[in-house]
Amino acid sequence: MLHEPPPCRFCPEYLKHLIVTELDSVWAVLDKHPVTEGHHLIIPKRHVSDWFSMTEKERRDADELIRILQSRIRAADSSVAGFNIGMNCGEAAGQTVFHAHIHLIPRRSGDTPSPRGGVRGVIPDKMSYPSSCGS
Repeated sequence: MLHEPPPCRFCPEYLKHLIVTELDSVWAVLDKHPVTEGHHLIIPKRHVSDWFSMTEKERRDADELIRILQSRIRAADSSVAGFNIGMNCGEAAGQTVFHAHIHLIPRRSGDTPSPRGGVRGVIPDKMSYPSSCGS
């Protein structure tokens, strides 16, 4: 007996009502479990597993949508002082929904005691640099 894969919660039939903005091949939604206020996900409309499987057009559209959202977020919230942009590709990298999605996470001064290292924090022991190194 064949089992159907579970439905993809990032495909159109499950996500349409959450879309905040879109471009031709991608859309954006607010993250259901935000790291900070204004945390968005940029998602290809086509079901594709990760960044490496996205088309050039999907990557270009995602890049442009990230720029649009960044501008809107900064205009609406003057406390935003930076952003993290990240994507998990594969289970070993922490991907849990296997439909490509890019996180755009607004950052505010003081939102964590020591933001140094940023995305390097995916491996906590590697987040900090030796004092003689830069980012």
